[in-house]
Amino acid sequence: DYHKMADRKRVLSIQSHVVHGYVGNKCSTFPLQLLGYDVDVINSVQYSNHTGYPNFKGHVLDSRDLRELIDGLQANKLLKQSHILTGYIGNKSFLQEVKQLVIEMKNRNPQVSYVCDPVLGDKGVMYVPVELLPIYKEEILPLADIITPNQFEAELLSGIEIKTEEDGWKAIDLLLSKGIRTVIITSVSVTAGRLVLLGGSKEGENVRLEFDELEGYFTGTGDLFSALFLAWSEEGLQTACEKTVGTMQAVLRRTVEHSKLSTREGQDVKMEDVELQLVASKKDIEDPPSIS
Repeated sequence: DYHKMADRKRVLSIQSHVVHGYVGNKCSTFPLQLLGYDVDVINSVQYSNHTGYPNFKGHVLDSRDLRELIDGLQANKLLKQSHILTGYIGNKSFLQEVKQLVIEMKNRNPQVSYVCDPVLGDKGVMYVPVELLPIYKEEILPLADIITPNQFEAELLSGIEIKTEEDGWKAIDLLLSKGIRTVIITSVSVTAGRLVLLGGSKEGENVRLEFDELEGYFTGTGDLFSALFLAWSEEGLQTACEKTVGTMQAVLRRTVEHSKLSTREGQDVKMEDVELQLVASKKDIEDPPSIS
């Protein structure tokens, strides 16, 4: 009986892997482990570094490779995770295979929680093929328990343009009506220099947090957010949001500090100097500071 065998705090995380730096599984595994979760990792890609660098090399896992790994886990009765976490997925067949996996795991144990970061793009630019959008909208969202879109992704998924906080709440209500348990729009930009997180649950709980927008170009922030939120989600919506944002702010501030110290005056900031300062932020992950 899979339900009885299920590990209470074990995450199956299907995301990208980079040798150097912090995005995808490299962002998620460490915080989840620090917060008491075992993490079973499937790397959807293995790249030398993230794609924001001038060059990157590596390999992409295709849907057959994913199925093979799943079959291996299945054969040994190792699909007993309490949570599934997905982030960036770059092609249609892989997304379909993930959908199948979620269905199989939920059929076996309805308690499994699926945390989906629907990575589609940011600030008006899509960085996955447009054919993935209808699959997310019609097939993935109804399976998800928690989703953590940014403002642009929430617009794409809901069909509602978010110009005000009011629009943000409308988008959340629409997404909740698809059967999702919790919807977090991670950052809505309404006033200069400030960001707002909006969160809603199907129980009718709402959360609004306002915090400073930090200057700089960061990668991996969405991946870190969804992992932290998964880890704290058992503590209720308000607490989970506050702790997640508290840690995010601390990590980003430390990263900004680090990049200033590493950059000589008059020089451009190097990509490697804005990699998230995760390891140095161990204490802030375990004990999130309050939001400023």
